[in-house]
Amino acid sequence: MKQYDYIFTGSGLSALMTVYEMIISEKFKDKTILLIDENPKNENDRTWCFWDKENNYDHLVSSEWKAAWFKNENFEKRLNLNPYHYKKVKGLDLYAFIFDCISKENNITFIQQKVVAYEEKVNYCTVTTESDHYNCQFVLNSIYNPNDVIQQNLYPLLQQHFIGWFIKSKEAVFHKDCATFMDFSVAQKGNTRFMYVLPTSETEALIEYTLFSKDLLPKAEYELEIKNYIQKLGITEFEIIEKEKGTIPMTCYPFWKKNTKNIVNIGTAGGWTKASTGYTFKNTTKKAKKLTQFLAEKKDLRNFHNRSKFWFYDLLLLDILDQHNFLGSSIFSALFKEGKPSLILKFLDEETSIWEDIQVIWKCPKKHFIKALFFRIF
Repeated sequence: MKQYDYIFTGSGLSALMTVYEMIISEKFKDKTILLIDENPKNENDRTWCFWDKENNYDHLVSSEWKAAWFKNENFEKRLNLNPYHYKKVKGLDLYAFIFDCISKENNITFIQQKVVAYEEKVNYCTVTTESDHYNCQFVLNSIYNPNDVIQQNLYPLLQQHFIGWFIKSKEAVFHKDCATFMDFSVAQKGNTRFMYVLPTSETEALIEYTLFSKDLLPKAEYELEIKNYIQKLGITEFEIIEKEKGTIPMTCYPFWKKNTKNIVNIGTAGGWTKASTGYTFKNTTKKAKKLTQFLAEKKDLRNFHNRSKFWFYDLLLLDILDQHNFLGSSIFSALFKEGKPSLILKFLDEETSIWEDIQVIWKCPKKHFIKALFFRIF
């Protein structure tokens, strides 16, 4: 049985970005690294979007927007994102880039198998697949187990769930340089529901029907709302080029408590998803850098976590939406109607000072946040 220094169980975004950071750091060339995933990562199975003012991943960006609409039933506002651009990366482009980097490293191996278990022993860890067993010193696990969150009630769990159609229309109704972050003009039906639009030309766009709520909907309900929205845009004829769907857990559950000395949970399984928005790409790139440095310093993996003020802000929002799911539209509308877009994005990237935090939070409806605060304190 071959012994490895590091084994990644799963090779999603968090694993691939961490491996990439390990490669470019050049501190792990003498370490053997194994990635195990049942998916060969040769299909465009997802996209990631993020706002950014740097150029670190521009070679992977397929589309970007300088502005974005925010809308509800009462107002609409075109947000100038400067100095940020909103960017999209296709899954297949990222997979191809990182696996090309991996192919040039003699110490990194990828195996297409399904992981069924992993365990820490006295002096080593074991990873079991449907066909083999592997030993290693450290396991980096990105296989999410929803039961950890479902079987407790201290930290609420919502889902960001969506279905999207990439369409080509007869009418030129889209503005290529302006996305739609949130359009709350759709019926809320007791939830937080909005449309999300990413145009790539005047006649082509991804249109997604998205919810922040506890329960998923029947497929037909998402697709009916998309059809209605397309008609509302003034489109009479269109073809569907691609479809996508997804479910992203939104929770402040302390996943790091599941870490051991030699096993660390990463990605969704490690709480790397931004709990209040469901965004993953930017958080993952930051966490991957920190974890790579942490591994290079050979520290106890139980100490890899940082519960910041932003974790608490996210928890308050989730507490509100857990109890009063219909309030999402009013909270986000208050934030974007009067708030400065660049400061809001900086806040959501968890890069603001306390004074900047106050400027953002003060725009939100105060009564519900004060009640949530008292609930958490007492």
